[in-house]
Order: sequence, then structure tokens, then C-alpha cells
Amino acid sequence: MKKIKTFVKVWSSSLMIGATLFGLEVVAPLQAQAQMYNPIEITSSDEINDTLSDQDIPTGMGGFARDYRISLQAGDQVAIDLTSDEFDSIITLIGADGMTIAENDDAPDGTTNSLLFMRIKEEQAGDYIIRVRAFGETGSGDFILKVSRLCECG
Repeated sequence: MKKIKTFVKVWSSSLMIGATLFGLEVVAPLQAQAQMYNPIEITSSDEINDTLSDQDIPTGMGGFARDYRISLQAGDQVAIDLTSDEFDSIITLIGADGMTIAENDDAPDGTTNSLLFMRIKEEQAGDYIIRVRAFGETGSGDFILKVSRLCECG
């Protein structure tokens, strides 16, 4: 058993030296953890100018998504508005359990922008994910996400 441990130690050291010699970046386990899923924190009444790209979360349907975390209280009435001149947007509100609460593809004004209205009931208070994505496989580009608190009625 001691020989195996020594071999693994020498092999992993040799691998690190080889990677360094060839200019390869070796990511330590702690650095890899920093790259894990971490939605962008927003507050209600924020306007965010951002970009959807192939560096975002793969959707499994050929496209990509960008997630934002928001905390909503019982009685809150919010409007979530997503606009883009570069892609056909879809907005999804996801609950803490990972289930889709609401989704909108095309706004009522007939454009390809997205608009959601939501009233948070007592049992629905908590953290949510607002997911921005494009309809289809190749949509990406700049967008504006507006979260407006219409009423703090709770």
C-alpha cells in the first residue's frame, strides 16, 4: 500500500511539472469550486444591462441561460421585463425547489420581448431564480432586465 501511495504522489507531482512545462494551467480543487453555479444577486427595482453569451449556462437545448437570484416577500407584486434587440427572449421564474413558477416568451405588445407579472402569496415568500434565455438554439447578445416592485402589500 505504501508503494501505491508513493507512486501516486510521484505521478501527480510529475503531472504538475509536465503541465507547467507545457504552459497548461492546473486548477486546484479550491479554484474549481469558485467556478460553480452562483446566480447574480439582484434586488427588486433593479435594471440590469447585460449580455447573454455562449459562456453562460448551457440549457441542454442548444442555447444558453443567465440566472439571477431575487428574494421576494409575501404580498409583493412584481413585474419582470426582459428586452433585447438581438435575440427573441424568454424569461422564467423558478422557485427555490427548482420548479418553474411562470414563464413568458412574447410580451403582450406583440414583440419578441418578455414580460411577467407575479403576486407573491404568503406560502411563496423566499428566494427565486429569474432565468434569461433566448428562444431557439443560437440567440445571444445584449439585453435589459427590469424588475419592478409594483406593490409591497404584505
